[in-house]
Amino acid sequence: MPRKPREPLTRDRIVRAGLELADAAGVEAVTMRRVGHELGFEAMSLYRHVADKDDLLNGMLDVVLAEWELPSDEEDWAPAVRASALSVHAALRRHPWAARLLMSGSHLRPARLGYMDRLLGTLRRGGFDVDTTYHVYHLLDGHIFGFSLWEIAYTTGAAADDELVAKFVASVTWDDYPHLTEHRDQHMTDGAHREVSAFEVGLDLILDGLQRP
Repeated sequence: MPRKPREPLTRDRIVRAGLELADAAGVEAVTMRRVGHELGFEAMSLYRHVADKDDLLNGMLDVVLAEWELPSDEEDWAPAVRASALSVHAALRRHPWAARLLMSGSHLRPARLGYMDRLLGTLRRGGFDVDTTYHVYHLLDGHIFGFSLWEIAYTTGAAADDELVAKFVASVTWDDYPHLTEHRDQHMTDGAHREVSAFEVGLDLILDGLQRP
């Protein structure tokens, strides 16, 4: 029986393979050799479609950025910013490796610049002057990226390791920390607090505060 021919390489296939590898094992796992192996090709074959690893990473970031929803021009500024922020946060959670790369000067993509410009323009359209827009933009961007990075670290690091958590719980004299004990118990039980997104709580507090006279 003749062997089924391999699907030809394309830039999109290479980028998607790199994206899937980074999502599963972290961006450190993405090498030209590893991506080539995943696709059934030697690493050298990839260079016909991507210039180098940085070009591959840029292509992967472009896919992530395409999942971001820009603030709508057809809504008031606050709901437009809220919907956009939720989409950015969700994309960063789906691709936990992307946030740090997007914050580095070496991977500043056109779509990222377009998002920044639209957010700034939405704030200006909402009536903020230039100086206030400067601060509000950084407040919003800081919440989106800062909270996402904190959440990614918390859900993928030591706090997500059951054995380390058990050791931490056993090492603390909880009677000395009554409020921390209450907080610990919330982490370990289901309830209404589990149904609320802390990211959304923070975002809504920011937006509500900005809309007050």
